[in-house]
Amino acid sequence: MANDRRKKRRIKYPASIGDSYELYNGVKIPCVGFGTYQVDDEDDAIRSVHTAIRMGYRHIDTASYYANEKCIGHAVNSCGVPRSSLFVTGKVWNTDRGYETTLKAFDRSLKELGLDYLDLYLIHWPANPKQFREDWITINQQTWKALEKLYADGLVRAIGVSNFTPKYISVLMETAKMRPMVDQVEYHPGLMRDETIEFCGEHDIMIEAWSPLGRGFMLENPTLIELGRKYHVSAAQICLRWELQKGIIPLPKSVKDYRIRENADIFHFEISHDDMKKIDSIERVPAKHNPDTAIFD
Repeated sequence: MANDRRKKRRIKYPASIGDSYELYNGVKIPCVGFGTYQVDDEDDAIRSVHTAIRMGYRHIDTASYYANEKCIGHAVNSCGVPRSSLFVTGKVWNTDRGYETTLKAFDRSLKELGLDYLDLYLIHWPANPKQFREDWITINQQTWKALEKLYADGLVRAIGVSNFTPKYISVLMETAKMRPMVDQVEYHPGLMRDETIEFCGEHDIMIEAWSPLGRGFMLENPTLIELGRKYHVSAAQICLRWELQKGIIPLPKSVKDYRIRENADIFHFEISHDDMKKIDSIERVPAKHNPDTAIFD
């Protein structure tokens, strides 16, 4: 099947939150990540990351746009788990795209985080023709060139993109020395992005899912609630397990301890083929932002 990355990669389902996938450059990336968007309270940020790590998460996702890098870095550095056992992702924001500006933005992020390197660095959003007219191609290619330099210099272990559709990835690949290793996109049962999943599968680009619970509204979906009762789990666990069985890395976010624990507890059951199909047939909903039309400050 086109959107079954697990079959594409010929791997078994991850058996625990400590399991990893392997990116095409050989770097291991944990199968579930911990999102930190809108976790901007210092105490909440540090406590939630500490809780997540204590519960087995080893994959922490942040970005300069989230304005919490200092807190996230403090949590990573004080959690008691060796840095080499953690996978930390950062992102360059739209106002810093370009070659020199991306390199400077990365340096600022590294200092804010208090880290010597990042495991993954992403272009947060593509520059699009609506906002940048004919310059969008050059901006994206120059930003990617900066990420390739960071990778070559050993400051990041893997590089990728976020919110990129095949059109934008293809433009990068016209001048790139290497293709992206990851594409992080909004993905959940109501928004499956078939074309992007197909393209990334063909090019061995790992998909990560931001907003894997559909910003919370998927938790009220009758199909997910019904299946939760059947498997004796929550609708959120059904949603995350569905993504896991698609071979996609979910990045759930919460500051509540019981939610953080619940979101990690998705390895003790398996959704049947027929029930996976039921979830696949859930009515689609609009994306929060369209990369072709989104304009950010």
